[in-house]
Amino acid sequence: MYHPDDLPHAVGAPDVVEDSPLVTEWRKLLDRHASVSCALEKLLQSEFQIGLSEFETLDRLIEADCGKYAMADLAADIYLSQSALSRAVARLERNELVERTMCDHDRRAIFVRPTEKGRALHEQALPTHRETLERLWNS
Repeated sequence: MYHPDDLPHAVGAPDVVEDSPLVTEWRKLLDRHASVSCALEKLLQSEFQIGLSEFETLDRLIEADCGKYAMADLAADIYLSQSALSRAVARLERNELVERTMCDHDRRAIFVRPTEKGRALHEQALPTHRETLERLWNS
């Protein structure tokens, strides 16, 4: 077992390295992302009863304009983990905003596509999302 004094830079060590400009910028980006994401989550939830992950998933589906989207491809194109994407799609499906279908040729492949109700909600929420994103990101 290690003793704190054995570590090269124990907490409170006098030779603490100053953050580099890159680290400073990285932290600013994380802070901005967190504040904008939180604000968008609250706004979308209160006005449209949809979370940010669900909106982003629906937004990607509609933006792709390809009819149906393979879940594996969607997972590669979105910032969500596979499990978070599955949960988001399940919530969208439960609210009848998307439909999931199995591939005829490969029963392991699952496709997802927006419903008319999903398209209508996206159309309503999109201006709010984009205006809020623009306002908060640039502030």
